[in-house]
Amino acid sequence: MELRISAKNLTVSDRFREYVSERAEKVDHLLHKVQELVVKVTRHDHSRNTGPEDQVELTVFASGQIIRAEAHAQDKFSAFDVAWGKLAERLRRANDRKKPHHGHHGAPGASELSASEFSGLDVTPADLALLHPSEAAAEAPNYGESPVVIRRKEFHGETMTADDAISNMELLGHDFYLFIDSENGKPSVAYRRKGWNYGVIALV
Repeated sequence: MELRISAKNLTVSDRFREYVSERAEKVDHLLHKVQELVVKVTRHDHSRNTGPEDQVELTVFASGQIIRAEAHAQDKFSAFDVAWGKLAERLRRANDRKKPHHGHHGAPGASELSASEFSGLDVTPADLALLHPSEAAAEAPNYGESPVVIRRKEFHGETMTADDAISNMELLGHDFYLFIDSENGKPSVAYRRKGWNYGVIALV
């Protein structure tokens, strides 16, 4: 397994590299066929509030899987320990998912959410003027020096079942996951609800 450590706004000491390397040796015991562990350390300066804070992002690239975890703390060692705890749990979950589970059909709590049920969610519709400012410039709200910024990202759509999408979402530590549903071929999003319940919304 290859270990890559990078840093932004700070210098990574040899002591920290040794600290990470010792724990990285356990990755292969938690999940087989791991190709790479990427550790990214970023220092954020919040001098007006609490002072500097370190963020550690851990990403494991295994055969056909990506497992992530991240944490913030006052120093990089503490942030790494918290992120490592999250990552270890997700690696165990990924390893357990590969084992045969007789009599198990689908992930617990997975549910299909229809358009009629969507109204029951606590969701505030976006202002169309924010999405199409050129079409409604006269009605667009004035945000002064703090304009709304919409970040856009594009990903290659992968075809999979809703259960696989939910599993990938959990391994990445995200609250939603975009995918193409193999059962109906529709672009869909799986998302986390309260407890261990999940929802799936599909485009028609």
